[in-house]
Amino acid sequence: MGVAALMVSGVTLVAPALLPSGPAGVASAQPAECADVQVVFARGTGEPAGIGRVGDAFVDALRPLVPGQSVDVYAVNYPASYDFLRAADGANDASAFVQNTVATCPDTRIVLGGFSQGAAVIDALAIANQPTLGFTNLLPPAAADHVAAVAVFGNPSIRLLGGPLTSLSPQYGYKTIDLCNGADPVCSGGDDRPAHSLYVQAGLTTQAAQFVASRLTSEAPITTLAGQTHG
Repeated sequence: MGVAALMVSGVTLVAPALLPSGPAGVASAQPAECADVQVVFARGTGEPAGIGRVGDAFVDALRPLVPGQSVDVYAVNYPASYDFLRAADGANDASAFVQNTVATCPDTRIVLGGFSQGAAVIDALAIANQPTLGFTNLLPPAAADHVAAVAVFGNPSIRLLGGPLTSLSPQYGYKTIDLCNGADPVCSGGDDRPAHSLYVQAGLTTQAAQFVASRLTSEAPITTLAGQTHG
């Protein structure tokens, strides 16, 4: 299936050395330690543990756009290596974290994000409807109610699946911004390999933060029945 292609192919066109580091349902109350916003971000190939340079810039741009709201960040735990099948580890880890957040902090608005191979991790969460290539911990449909926005950068789905996540996922597409930097070959038919390392410089992390903030400020906390979509 298409998600399998994403997990196998990952980001084979661009060397990561270009990138410097840097139970679902309704609950009666929100625990005091729950954040207003929970960002879950998967870094790109070859980046050190954390959310990577693109993730850092995205979160730094987002925080001042949602004043008065607490923002926590979770770095998806996966190798982000050339063994692209291990992207399934990231999808399983991110899914487990999201499901735990939904269960323990039902009014927290979740933001999913990823760069390059990390974007493929997020694609798996949003697109897969059956286990594939080691991704077994699929998100239940009701989890989509708790995800306020999705931001992906340099997403291989555009090249491998023929379209951005906005058109590939009925549940998540309308709340997604899927950004490709010019002729970045990972996410387009172009051949501008350096473009893959310039998402921060091109202002795309700021653009994504503005999109996500607009969704966070226009949506109320989740208090409705599981399975109901929020527009």
